[in-house]
Amino acid sequence: MNKAFVREPDDTGTAHCPRCGSAGTSVGGQTLDAWLSPAARKTLPDRASFCPYPRCEVVYFDQFDRVVTVDEIERPIYPKHPSAPLCGCFGFSLDDIEADLAEGGVARTKALVARAKTAEAHCLTAAADGRSCVGEVQRCYMKLKG
Repeated sequence: MNKAFVREPDDTGTAHCPRCGSAGTSVGGQTLDAWLSPAARKTLPDRASFCPYPRCEVVYFDQFDRVVTVDEIERPIYPKHPSAPLCGCFGFSLDDIEADLAEGGVARTKALVARAKTAEAHCLTAAADGRSCVGEVQRCYMKLKG
């Protein structure tokens, strides 16, 4: 077949959620093992993507549009559940940020950022997206601060 008529696949390196179209965050097997039941885990390969869009019911998806939804996860995940901890390692939540703001300081937030940089943090298995919460905590702090 003439290559002029064969369309090359669009591989931008970023997977997009099959339900909402949001750019996914790549996660590995350790993260999936920590968050999924054995039955749900069997539906995805060793690498999948996390959908960060809060209102989308998809938590994880793969390149073949297989999905694991919020109702298949046994514990709340931020940002799918706003009351879930921002930090899975240490249980830091939006309530902690709001308490800092109410007191006019950053003691809790600053302590979390310092603690998240230690060996005590286990983001790969404690965070649904397998990443450190520091960026999201700082973003939420600035958003709530207004």
